[in-house]
Amino acid sequence: MSWLKKIFKGSSHKITEGHHQGHYGEGPNYNAPSTSRDAWLEYENQDIDRAIALSLSEESQNQNNVIDNQHQLEEDEQLARAIQESLNVASPPRRGNGHSPFPNGNGHIYQPVPFPYSTGYRICAGCNMEIGHGRFLNCLNAVWHPECFRCRACGRPIADYEFSVSGNYPFHRSCYKEHHHPKCDVCRHFIPTNPAGLIEYRAHPFWVQKYCPSHEHDGTPRCCSCERMESREMQYVALDDGRKLCLECLDSAIMDTNQCQPLYHSIHKFYEFLNMKVAQQVPLLLVERQALNDAREGEKNGHYHMPETRGLCLSEERTISTISRRPRIGGGRATNMMTEPFKLTRSCEVTAILILYGLPRLLTGSILAHEMMHAFLRLNGFRTLRQDVEEGICQVVAHMWLEAELNSESSSHRAPSSSQGLKGGPKSQFERRLGEFFMHQIESDSSPVYGDGFRAGRQAVKKYGLRTTLDHIQLTGNFPC
Repeated sequence: MSWLKKIFKGSSHKITEGHHQGHYGEGPNYNAPSTSRDAWLEYENQDIDRAIALSLSEESQNQNNVIDNQHQLEEDEQLARAIQESLNVASPPRRGNGHSPFPNGNGHIYQPVPFPYSTGYRICAGCNMEIGHGRFLNCLNAVWHPECFRCRACGRPIADYEFSVSGNYPFHRSCYKEHHHPKCDVCRHFIPTNPAGLIEYRAHPFWVQKYCPSHEHDGTPRCCSCERMESREMQYVALDDGRKLCLECLDSAIMDTNQCQPLYHSIHKFYEFLNMKVAQQVPLLLVERQALNDAREGEKNGHYHMPETRGLCLSEERTISTISRRPRIGGGRATNMMTEPFKLTRSCEVTAILILYGLPRLLTGSILAHEMMHAFLRLNGFRTLRQDVEEGICQVVAHMWLEAELNSESSSHRAPSSSQGLKGGPKSQFERRLGEFFMHQIESDSSPVYGDGFRAGRQAVKKYGLRTTLDHIQLTGNFPC
């Protein structure tokens, strides 16, 4: 319609102009065709042509403007969407379905936020280069080129919809599980989650051995010395009485009565150093579990630590089967052990000290120091004591012997000790750690007789000394307050 308007505008203008021309050119030949009329028709045609051309030119320009405006609108819409998505980044990250045992938010699952186009001057946190026009990620409070956002473990880009974080570093979920999800120290599999989706495992309080809860009920054996569970990668040695011994504890294990005699003499010297010499020569015998349990059943005196007794101070006459030759170790078993009967006669209040065979030297020594304290009390006329008092003071002396053994190599000897291992050299690192474990067992015992008795006796000895504490026990039957 605009070009019609141009025609009318042009015609009106020219008609008026032609009218004035005709008016000015009026004469005798007015009604005949004249030069003025021809000119008017020519002007009229020219006006129409110019109007059409002008209208077509304006329509072409309007179409270009529409195209430019549509392109501008599309860019504006993309910019608005990018800004809106950037604002959405502030929302809290979504946690994954699993539960992480690691503190400080490590292991949470996040979703990277992709942006189709850069909206300003941004620096990639991976390569420290400017991010131009193109896709980028906004996560971990930084922006990244997609190819620069890489797993901390494997180094490959993270293209997954979800990823894990530990120490502010991104991981593939599979890489995070491989490096951070706890594995069972027994079966070497990933510890499974419980019905609530939480990772649940058991751990030894001293060795920090982590294992699946199911191994407590599936018959997985423990070392009878250090209490660690047998792993699928290292088989323990089976003793004849059904116990199992790990290879590290086996390295310093005492297997027969003759092998134990040097340790017995060393503990005698330790008692002499404490001014508590045991005058009588009390026989020491290493025995199997069944022989020890049989002797315990027939013994009238004493309180025994359940579920298993590993030492006994006897006061009754009987015949004991003792181990005279150590077993041979082969094929994961201890075989060809030789025993012989030993008849005990009562010449004093104590007839023998029995110790369970196959235990490491430090554990054997601490049990021997404990049982020798029972013998000292009986041989020196102490009254019948309460169980917590007698067992408590015996545990105090056993703990003192272990402490002297562990300190003998790192400082001057405060008490005589057998500081060398069975092979004649210094204690191994594991043997020292094993001694610390046995001390930890005494200190953390929760039983009212052995545990509470030890803590009360240790407090009295620290405050008054061992000799004064023993004098008070002999006089009153209790620890000094």
